[in-house]
Amino acid sequence: MAQVKLILLDDVEKLGLAGDEVTVSPGYARNFLLPRKLASKSTPAVVKILAARKEKIEAQRKDELLNAQTLATKITECELSIAMQAGEDDQLFGSVTARMIADKFSEAGIEVGHQRIKADHIKELGRFEIEIKLHKQVTATAKIWIVRG
Repeated sequence: MAQVKLILLDDVEKLGLAGDEVTVSPGYARNFLLPRKLASKSTPAVVKILAARKEKIEAQRKDELLNAQTLATKITECELSIAMQAGEDDQLFGSVTARMIADKFSEAGIEVGHQRIKADHIKELGRFEIEIKLHKQVTATAKIWIVRG
């Protein structure tokens, strides 16, 4: 099976960091990495451009880590309450999804993407601790109360 050598222009989760040379399948390169401009074919010109941008990339990574850490402290200090309809046995009519939790965070003034919330659908009343992956090195634990509405 043929493989394609690419240089990452941006960090790609579970693949590598900007500036890394990676070998991927042609379909992944053609359909995902190249159209989104996350990677480029490995040429000497691209290597020179990335070497020039290396300091900027490192500063950006440090800034992202610092922002993720401050956001993590805000999330751990915040307790959310989501009102849902439930039956007599405390089972919800429906479920609480990651998108609903992200919407509640945005109402509280904390912007978190729903894809970063690592939680299964919650289907009962109670208190839950939800893990939110903000950065590859930073995860926060949110306290969520599901109450009868």
